[in-house]
Amino acid sequence: MFILAAPATQSQEIKRSRFLAVAAPVSDEEAARAFLAEHSVPDANHNCWAWRLGQAYRFTDDGEPSGTAGKPILQAIDGQELDQVVVLVTRWFGGTLLGSGGLIRAYGGTAALCLQSAEKRRFVLRQERSVALVFSDLALVKARLSGFSDVSVARETFTENGAVLDLLIPDADVDVILGLIRDLTSGRAEVIS
Repeated sequence: MFILAAPATQSQEIKRSRFLAVAAPVSDEEAARAFLAEHSVPDANHNCWAWRLGQAYRFTDDGEPSGTAGKPILQAIDGQELDQVVVLVTRWFGGTLLGSGGLIRAYGGTAALCLQSAEKRRFVLRQERSVALVFSDLALVKARLSGFSDVSVARETFTENGAVLDLLIPDADVDVILGLIRDLTSGRAEVIS
């Protein structure tokens, strides 16, 4: 999975109709709706969009024939394995009807061009796990965890005997990382959650 590193835009003209795609990373549905409200063009003929946030997604054809705009935009998002993204494609009608197939290609193609040109980052689903360590193990565990680029310490809370590390660990690596911590501490580390 990937997420956008920054907003992106792309435009193209197809049979005198102008299509403008604008894409941006979003963290939740409220942010997606705010982006759409800000970037929709009131005097355009159509403002069609799609967004994906994990398993949740929405799309609209905004007056275009059903299935010819929003769904192709969502397919462009999914085709590039993107998450936490919203894409708006605005159309100014140029006088020539494109037909259903032409609309699907125009909306999906403009969205795909926009997303292809955007800077992306790998997105890793992570779990938060808390581990209690004694002071004598803390430096060693933190040093070894720093060698894993996808593992990070979200919070470090000191206690009387040591510290509690709130770790963000990729889903696929949870068992391996927790096993490593247990091995490094000879079983003294306590996984709290």
